[in-house]
Amino acid sequence: MFEILVGLYLCVVNIAAYVAFARDKAAAIAGARRISEDRLLALAFLGGSIGAKIAQMTLRHKIRKEPFRQQLNGILAVQIVAMAAIYSISYLAR
Repeated sequence: MFEILVGLYLCVVNIAAYVAFARDKAAAIAGARRISEDRLLALAFLGGSIGAKIAQMTLRHKIRKEPFRQQLNGILAVQIVAMAAIYSISYLAR
């Protein structure tokens, strides 16, 4: 049951991150009020890094913006290592 809830949470937060990037891109084009980089990075940090990275690549949004790009890549890398560690520990515990 726990795994299902974690999977559902990750799906929701990744979709939310993608939507936030899409709205920020639309706001940038329209010259409207933008979503702060801190909020976009917070969504990535809370588990939406894959959705944020996919949005960044497909929407071509904030791809040249430094240090934002490095911070997003760092969050993604840390989360990949953490997931690999959790998977390894749970595999060895069996």
